[in-house]
Amino acid sequence: MNIQTEKLNLIEWISKLNDTSIIDRLKQIKDDYSKSKDWWDTLKKEELESINRGLKDFEEGRIHSHETARKIYERHL
Repeated sequence: MNIQTEKLNLIEWISKLNDTSIIDRLKQIKDDYSKSKDWWDTLKKEELESINRGLKDFEEGRIHSHETARKIYERHL
């Protein structure tokens, strides 16, 4: 089943609920979810810059295979 179907099934189920304790719990889940931060938003400026440098290197073909990286760094592993 796809996500849209699941959402619609939940909406239908919620619309028929009469149990206030379940409704209260769902409201709490919703509130908790809206307060949570995405880990991306918690990264420091330096971390974001490093990720962006890596992405730019990848886009410009400045990459190494896993095998090559293991050979270079095997003494540190």
